[in-house]
Amino acid sequence: MKNRSNLKGLLAAILVFFLGAALFISSLTGTGTPFLCSLPKFVDDYTPTAVQLQAVLHYATSHTTPQQSRGEIGVSFEVLKSRAPCNFLVFGLGHDSLMWASFNPRGTTLFLEESPKWVQTILKDAPELRAETVNYRTQLKQADELLSSYKSEPACAQSGAVLRGNERCKLALSNLPDEVYEKEWDLIMIDAPRGYFPEAPGRMAAIFSAAVMARRRRGSGATHVFLHDVDRKVEKAFAEEFLCRKYLVKAVGRLWHFEIPSAANATDAAGAPFC
Repeated sequence: MKNRSNLKGLLAAILVFFLGAALFISSLTGTGTPFLCSLPKFVDDYTPTAVQLQAVLHYATSHTTPQQSRGEIGVSFEVLKSRAPCNFLVFGLGHDSLMWASFNPRGTTLFLEESPKWVQTILKDAPELRAETVNYRTQLKQADELLSSYKSEPACAQSGAVLRGNERCKLALSNLPDEVYEKEWDLIMIDAPRGYFPEAPGRMAAIFSAAVMARRRRGSGATHVFLHDVDRKVEKAFAEEFLCRKYLVKAVGRLWHFEIPSAANATDAAGAPFC
């Protein structure tokens, strides 16, 4: 209960700081003060966005807290603090979604969720969020076979992999909304789909597709990819295969942070590995 209380206080404090609500901050406990001191200084005429206001209300009145720990959230927050407003793609929709969207004011934050019913449930109370439903073609029990066989499918090759319309590569998310393919995503968070029972979609396709998006980036700078639940076998194995240990820049708790450079102009040989 103490960890839940500390995390809730931290989230409320960060959001309130964004809005300049000094009186509210002064009513909080000292927990999280060093984190607050690192926040950027906003101009006096800063106007909060609708999603920030909704987030303050939600986390100040709810007993439900995000599933990531304070330390794990801090990794992504530090990058968002320097990159916002940016394009932020999140695999998963849930009780932390208002938090992520509020950390990217006036940027584009899009959530990809496997369950249409869950999308309706979350958006009912947070209509400011943007979410799309994803149909996954994989199951967790297929993970080992997918990892061992993808190299024999040319459509999965790093040198020429695409996502849109790529039905031949089972790891490619081929039927996402056009916006996902047409935008260049500065940050990608993978905290879904479900991956804790054999018939669940697993995160194999999300990890592969994030790697393809990052490697095909044409804009400047690297793509920041955050993968949660790396204590699980499948997440760890697919991260090492497609996101690459050499691009891992930080690990906190069950979260890994990768900075993946573009390979859009590279001349890799056919069949060259991702890592």
